[in-house]
Amino acid sequence: MRQRQASQGARRAREFEAFVAGAAGRLLHAATLLTAETPDDNPRARRLLTLSLAHTYASWDRLRGEDPYDRARQYLATRFARGAWHQYGGLGRARPHPGSPLAALTPQERLILVLRFFEGVAEEQAAALLGLPAERVHAICDRATATLLHPPRGPAPAPMGAKAVTS
Repeated sequence: MRQRQASQGARRAREFEAFVAGAAGRLLHAATLLTAETPDDNPRARRLLTLSLAHTYASWDRLRGEDPYDRARQYLATRFARGAWHQYGGLGRARPHPGSPLAALTPQERLILVLRFFEGVAEEQAAALLGLPAERVHAICDRATATLLHPPRGPAPAPMGAKAVTS
């Protein structure tokens, strides 16, 4: 009995290691886009990834044919959505890196954009995951795309001061 449990535990560990080897890079990239950090300095994204992988490992035996990547991505997205209020909302502790291409977007816009375009999640699935109507997800995605394609212009340059004419 004990030997069988050890064998099952070793098999579970090998399967999970293979999953992590194949999926961790992509999940980290998605988390980095969500947090709008730079790829070389992304502690919040790494924490999101770690929590997502830990949750997936804890439920590994209960997946029963479910896609582990989908489960990890769902946890990553919902964890980010729940934490966004504390990170970016009223408390304002963490701001996106200004050099990130997604820094101009709100956390919700980033989440929907990453799910839809980077992860290829259908609009209806993203809506169900986030508890929003599909029309709302569509509108937020359109607004985020427009913001990225046509960023707001900076302030107009200051007018040149009139030079004093001396004679």
